[in-house]
Amino acid sequence: MSTGAVLEVIALGVEDAVAAQAGGADRLELVTDIAADGLTPAVETFAGIRAAVGIPLRVMLRLRDGFAAGDVEALVRVAGELRGAGAEEFVLGFLGADGGPDLGVLERLLGELGGCRWTFHRAIDHAADRDALRKQLAELPGLDAYLTAGSADGVDDGLDTLLTEAARSGDPGYTQQLLVGGGLRLDHVPRLRAAGIDAFHIGGAARADGWNTPVSAEAVREWRTVLDR
Repeated sequence: MSTGAVLEVIALGVEDAVAAQAGGADRLELVTDIAADGLTPAVETFAGIRAAVGIPLRVMLRLRDGFAAGDVEALVRVAGELRGAGAEEFVLGFLGADGGPDLGVLERLLGELGGCRWTFHRAIDHAADRDALRKQLAELPGLDAYLTAGSADGVDDGLDTLLTEAARSGDPGYTQQLLVGGGLRLDHVPRLRAAGIDAFHIGGAARADGWNTPVSAEAVREWRTVLDR
């Protein structure tokens, strides 16, 4: 793993995973169905990627588009299957009808995950109150990162929010790592790094021609080089 900032890359399959590792990714987020903003991949996909690469894998727990949990029993079942296959890190996040975190669903899933580390994903960018959400989730076991663009519309719109939250690092509800992703570009990096942000998440930017092409080791290497300056 690099000694610089954390670089997490979205992988849809083994080819993506191998290229991302070759390019210098520190960690992968495993998803399927990117048209729905990323859903839970098949257990077989996880197992194939786990056998192919040595870097940490965070697996998405999300079975439908949007930020409502849907079938909670199905979520619990697939979480158990992934744990049984060796998954140790996850990505999840659900909102209730009021725009706050769905604590009941989160706690049910975390009971299945048994202390695994996890990222609360970009549901935070759709929450009614980001600050309140962070404080409500502060003591949940295993939560160590928020994947956020600072805005539902992406980093361009959310940059000021990201810089403000970075300045609050260490405050109650703000001890987790800020993992920036969602319309993230290389030209955003200098301001984010200057603010102390040290974790970055890319999907389409890791590919030569967006989501129409697999992860490019060269594209990932360019990000690695910029982050390590």
